[in-house]
Amino acid sequence: MSSGSSSNVFASTHPLVQQKVADLRNAANTPREVRELTDTIGRLLMYEVTSDMGPLESTGGQTSPVGAYEGTRLKPTHALVPILRSGLALLNAAADLLPDAQIRHLGLFREEATLTPVEYYNKLPRSCSVDECIVLDPMIATGGTADAAIQILRHWGVPKIRFVAVCASRKGIDSLAAKHPDVSFYVAVVDDVLNARGLVVPGIGDCGDRLNNTAS
Repeated sequence: MSSGSSSNVFASTHPLVQQKVADLRNAANTPREVRELTDTIGRLLMYEVTSDMGPLESTGGQTSPVGAYEGTRLKPTHALVPILRSGLALLNAAADLLPDAQIRHLGLFREEATLTPVEYYNKLPRSCSVDECIVLDPMIATGGTADAAIQILRHWGVPKIRFVAVCASRKGIDSLAAKHPDVSFYVAVVDDVLNARGLVVPGIGDCGDRLNNTAS
């Protein structure tokens, strides 16, 4: 994984990630194939997302089948925050690596005429109780939805935020990285074209519709 045009953007260079992204782009995929590919890409990305998490703390003396050892676990606490609805496709991958993390959902959609984000679901508790949030959303187009989610979590009081996406537009990710320099963005691929309709080209299409078989 290498830094993109900004030091807080990490775009994957893993050959399997690139292969799976190419597979995911295919318009002929079934919803099942889209879900499976998104999950696989999420698992590969989460390995990178968690690579510098820490510090570790001791869980005390343990015993393996052949001897004693010192147990360890991550000391910081985490919340996984999928942005409904397509962010749910990355949740299993993240939760399998961080099984003790809280799961907090945010409902945001992009108003088609203005491309502005609209919040429709937020059940965050009154006080933040975690050290770090990992936001999950397969697509960053204009960056408006991601920006809204980050601002909601900042208002909640979380100290650290990481953002995981499968595909991002160059314009959207650069804007987010500049506006939120203390947020780390992990993406499988960055595409250069964002068209007048706010769609990333070639992109991965409307991820929510493709995942849920709801395209009209």
